[in-house]
Amino acid sequence: MSKQNFRKAMSKFATGITVVTAEFNDHLHGMTVNAFMSVSLDPQLITISLDHKTTFYQNADKIKRFGVSILREEQKDISMIFAKQVEKDFNDFTKLDGVPVINNALTTLACSIVNTVEAGDHKLLIAEVNDIKIDKGNPIIYYNSSYKIISKEE
Repeated sequence: MSKQNFRKAMSKFATGITVVTAEFNDHLHGMTVNAFMSVSLDPQLITISLDHKTTFYQNADKIKRFGVSILREEQKDISMIFAKQVEKDFNDFTKLDGVPVINNALTTLACSIVNTVEAGDHKLLIAEVNDIKIDKGNPIIYYNSSYKIISKEE
């Protein structure tokens, strides 16, 4: 099985789009992440997956807390900025429990890392959710290697 075939198969799993943000090395950093999932209700844990090529992976030991912003359908451009598909400055952040998150995201989480796990060419960050802000709207979805929207809110 080729890497390309594996990637194509994984593209058939629809995911939401998140931007993970953290402050380290005296700067605010962000990256688009679709490898995000809830892990546990008690305690409330989530996991994100970091590619070994990313600044987040290379600085994971410096990150104690991070924010997760689940993007709404109107925020495709923000996803593209943090995925480095579009070169543009972005500064529309707010704080949730002292952690930077994207302003006006569908949902934001403030998280504290409780464990890290090496997994192939990725690192999994397992984090406890310290605070949540939920807004109304529809998520942007990534499916079959492209962005999609849901036709109406449930």
